[in-house]
Amino acid sequence: MASISAASPLFTLVNVFPVHRHEQKQLCDRMAQVTEELIRHLPGFVSASFHLSHDGEHVVNYAQWQSEADFRSMHDDPRLAEYFAYCRSVSRPVPLSCDVVHSYDAGRPDGA
Repeated sequence: MASISAASPLFTLVNVFPVHRHEQKQLCDRMAQVTEELIRHLPGFVSASFHLSHDGEHVVNYAQWQSEADFRSMHDDPRLAEYFAYCRSVSRPVPLSCDVVHSYDAGRPDGA
């Protein structure tokens, strides 16, 4: 489960995939399938959340790993080469490595 907290030491990646409208759902479904079947079983995986933009032109992946090294190791897994090639064939992703600085919810108004 995603843990969005400034106190968390997790490596967080927000990856935005611009796509043509007719490819949005297909890309998201493929990302979810590969995550379910393989990625979530890799060392250091914590969570992945997929979002479809209302304009139909973006898929957003909010992913968390125990460390950046775990995330990088996933990219070296040869079983994912075809998947990464597919993603690059339909989109030019914009990956953003992030630190959670503030996170608010109704039950915890302190922003920590």
